[in-house]
Amino acid sequence: MGRLALRHGLYIDWRFCISLCNTQLPCAADPGRLSQTHAANRVPLPTINTLNELHNGALRAAKQVKLACGLTKFPRALLELADTLEVLDLSGNALSSLPDNLMRLTRLRILFCSDNQFTALPEVLGRCAQLSMAGFKANQIQTVSAKALPPLLRWLILTDNRITRLPAELGDCAQLQKLMLSGNQLKALPPELSRCSGLELLRIAANQLTELPAWLLAMPRLSWLAYAGNPLCTAQENTARVAATLTSIAWLHLRMQHLLGEGASGAIYRAEYLQGEQVRQVAVKIFKGDITSDGLPQAEMTACMAAGRHPGLVPVLGDDAASEGCQGPGDAADPLPLS
Repeated sequence: MGRLALRHGLYIDWRFCISLCNTQLPCAADPGRLSQTHAANRVPLPTINTLNELHNGALRAAKQVKLACGLTKFPRALLELADTLEVLDLSGNALSSLPDNLMRLTRLRILFCSDNQFTALPEVLGRCAQLSMAGFKANQIQTVSAKALPPLLRWLILTDNRITRLPAELGDCAQLQKLMLSGNQLKALPPELSRCSGLELLRIAANQLTELPAWLLAMPRLSWLAYAGNPLCTAQENTARVAATLTSIAWLHLRMQHLLGEGASGAIYRAEYLQGEQVRQVAVKIFKGDITSDGLPQAEMTACMAAGRHPGLVPVLGDDAASEGCQGPGDAADPLPLS
């Protein structure tokens, strides 16, 4: 992100209480609500629709539909939108499968099914001729079949799953630009991925990688690589943490203000740090969970500390040991890192 207009920065890993759906912070000092922009891919999503709207024809000729109402089965009425539907967001439900005739949605370009119960990437995706973006973050996916890869795939989001290997056929996705794989159990990348010459962004943080393949850094368009939180950099990260001197900062000493910006891993707010009679201007980053698109919040904070001081970087201030005065989901007894 660009340089902030503040002199100091804080990072807070407030586990599970910030989501992609306008969840309020569980604190008296509420910084407001988050944007409804899907942070993983920057695609503006439609307003949440209802099943009543779908069934009574209110969504007839809709190009974008978002349903988040505890679905356990794919609503067949969606297939009636085959002539118009381009963007479908079914995140935040309890789905474990998609219909075999999903390809009837011949105009479907973007499909989000994050925060569901899929254990495998649905193979029907490979038969969706126009599908170029698929998001299945935070499921329980263990298997990615070659048959599940759409022919026009550009963005594939599989963050926070249980994937141990990727198919070699991923290298046949000639239009692949962004691949998000953080928070899985990968021990290696398929060498065939080197054929994806248009790949620009690769997030493989928080996996089980012990080395980076030599071909990776030779990819001609790769400009964003996130790989922290893997065994290959454990020693370096531990050294950086030991070298850092951080102050313990309680949440009740922070007065949250307005949202400055939002990225894949969290939202950044302007805030005031109360130190007795002194008030210090800071930027507070609130992570969206234990695993984000960039990997582990602790690893991201460690990278900031290891980078040292620079006019273009926001320096680390401290960490929050207990988040006093806050109540909400997550293990509040665990340290909540700040930087």
